[in-house]
Amino acid sequence: MAFKILVVDDEEIIRDSISYILETEGYEVEKAENGKIAHDKIKEKHFDLVITDIEMPAMKGTELLEKIKTLDPQTAVIIITAFGSLDTAITALRNGASDYILKPVEFDELLIKVKRLFEVKDLLIENKVLREEINRKYDFDNIVGKSPAIKKVFDMIQAVAETDSTVLISGNSGTGKELVARAIHYRSKRKNKPFIAVNCGAISENLIESELFGHKKGAFTGAISDKEGFIKAADGGTLFLDEISEMPPQLQVKLLRAIQEKEYTPVGTTQSLPVNVRFVATTNRNLEEEVKAGRFREDLYYRLNVVEIHLPSLKEREEDIPLLADHFLNKYRKELNKNIKGIDNDAMRALLAHEWKGEVRELENVIERAVIFCKGDYISVDDLPPSFVPDRGNLELSFSDSLEDSVRKFERDFIMRVLESNNFNKEKTADVLKVGLSTLYRKLKELDIKI
Repeated sequence: MAFKILVVDDEEIIRDSISYILETEGYEVEKAENGKIAHDKIKEKHFDLVITDIEMPAMKGTELLEKIKTLDPQTAVIIITAFGSLDTAITALRNGASDYILKPVEFDELLIKVKRLFEVKDLLIENKVLREEINRKYDFDNIVGKSPAIKKVFDMIQAVAETDSTVLISGNSGTGKELVARAIHYRSKRKNKPFIAVNCGAISENLIESELFGHKKGAFTGAISDKEGFIKAADGGTLFLDEISEMPPQLQVKLLRAIQEKEYTPVGTTQSLPVNVRFVATTNRNLEEEVKAGRFREDLYYRLNVVEIHLPSLKEREEDIPLLADHFLNKYRKELNKNIKGIDNDAMRALLAHEWKGEVRELENVIERAVIFCKGDYISVDDLPPSFVPDRGNLELSFSDSLEDSVRKFERDFIMRVLESNNFNKEKTADVLKVGLSTLYRKLKELDIKI
């Protein structure tokens, strides 16, 4: 789509010449013989750029600039001025004009300035879109759930995000601790600054001090130049320390100083450097127990644990499993270009009955695998890993039971389990079972379930 330009000049030959040159370059151009007419046009439609003379009857270019910035701040303005009015052009630049050009107008120079202005405009729009996409990606979009346990996590993220307090995120591996850390960062005033993630358990003990704090040339064998550490790289933003319990004891005191004093010391120097970083850490171990065992500094634990956000396991939020499964199905059917409508009832029951030792990460992997192998409209039990196929040897059924009695027993037990997992909330239970509330009430009566 061509950029829209409005050319404003009381001299017809200049107005027509500039318009013709711009139109030959593919721009969509309109003309106005004075500032008043231009102002009326701008009130009716959006222009990407206004090129206007300063000295005009009815309304001067400087006044038109002021009105443009009020009406449509996204519209760029290039001022045309005579050499004697250069001071006025400079004042216009201070008041929001994008550029100026001197009379007599050099068309090549004008085209270069217009092209450069639109290139910058495109870059700013692209940057804004990308940043908004990142914010959406790492906000609450990937933390799925409606259970009371996960709603509590959402509330805590909202409360702590705008502060600079350190945050400790606890929970089992696979519960989504990094997603929470990123949500905190991208909802904070630091969102336009770096988010640096460091896995403390993935870096060898010999290297982690240098990686975290940086080093000076010659600090040790192989240090052939100065190196900036992760703390410096995160300056102004957030440093995410994943699995903080894996940090060696000798480095814990240096980290404590960086958090408390807002300064750090690179390896190979005694000079402390200032840093402005927000610290967010995670652990899948009980840090209080680590402190008692002497493996983690007590003062560092209390410094990190200003606010603790505990991520519940899937066992604590079973009602979120269908929502998570649908979320991951939507993600992978798009990525893998599969036309899958949903998950059938038997497969969903298998997902609900599974013991999720790998938490949400395991659930995501299972759904991705199911999407790969699914050949029909709905994911079935056959598309799930073999461990999800019911072990018929473990069914508590008597061969003396009829088929009808066996099905009734299974159905009663299953509905009771879902009811218990939802604190006997019938509406939530009906949602999980994917049946209407009236159907659930009928089943409760048929199966003699009293609650």
